[in-house]
Amino acid sequence: MIPFTEKLPEKINRLSELAHNLWWSWTPEARELFRRLDYQLWRQTQHNPVQMLKILDTNRLQQIANDAAFVRLYNKVMIKFDREMQNGSSWFSVQYPELTQKTIAYFSFEFGLHNSLPIYSGGLGILSGDHAKETSDLGLPFIGIGFMYPQGYFRQRVPSHGWQEAAYQQLDMTEAPILPVLDENGHEKLISVGLGGRQVYARLWSIQVGRNPLFLLDTDVNENDPWDRELSARLYSGDSEMRIRQEIMLGIGGIRALRSLGIYPSVYHMNEGHSAFLLLECIREKVAEGLTFEEASNFVRQQSVFTTHTPVPAGHDAFGFHMIDQYFAGFWDQMGISR
Repeated sequence: MIPFTEKLPEKINRLSELAHNLWWSWTPEARELFRRLDYQLWRQTQHNPVQMLKILDTNRLQQIANDAAFVRLYNKVMIKFDREMQNGSSWFSVQYPELTQKTIAYFSFEFGLHNSLPIYSGGLGILSGDHAKETSDLGLPFIGIGFMYPQGYFRQRVPSHGWQEAAYQQLDMTEAPILPVLDENGHEKLISVGLGGRQVYARLWSIQVGRNPLFLLDTDVNENDPWDRELSARLYSGDSEMRIRQEIMLGIGGIRALRSLGIYPSVYHMNEGHSAFLLLECIREKVAEGLTFEEASNFVRQQSVFTTHTPVPAGHDAFGFHMIDQYFAGFWDQMGISR
């Protein structure tokens, strides 16, 4: 159930559904709707309607539900929302109806969607977020895969001594447009990946970006030891060992997350090289189905797209052979090749 729905008057009982779909963030009428809900609170929460609905009391919500002008705008916005969430009328479904079931899985280390979700640091994240929004408007069958960083990216602080300090703030999930992914029994859905000789687990969170879902991995679960729980805590933190562990979890764990949801995309788009290990997992799957390594490699190659925005050595991670041996021991046999 979407949070805060039970406290909403019937006339405006889908406000929380709208607040939990980031479509509102690039739709002027929807932004105006939440601004009118409580202007001071809109500013105080930095334009975060989920946090607004958490704070607002039932008296204010009932008052706004009795405001005829607000209800008219609400009805107008919800009609537009419902119309745009129907894939059948999108540009892509009209132009390419035969491709509407060909899902694109888009992997990125960061997504810049809205400041209420501080899981981005700069250009790569903004690009990924814009791709998610644009593909929603066009109706492309797009699914995003990334990390849920509870502490996000640091905020710069410069005290009197003049040296930059990094300040991290824990995200309150109940105040963000994000929901846990649950299994058929109502429990958190978990996936696992072998990292350095032990299993590391991740739960899944979902964000709705218009028509498109994003699924984010989070290793802060009881099944992990403290070091592994920190794996997805922050964006761009730690040394090269932390980075290779993150990239294995994103690439291999991202594929396993899709499989746990019953999703088998037609295209895998790696936005920068952070998720490149997904190729190894896809090859391993095909070898397990009976293909040779060469056949599996050719099959996966046809499904894969890679984009880079910093085509210089400094813009890409490089890991020593000892780290690859540490984290991929035994993986080569599963792909039908030797070290």
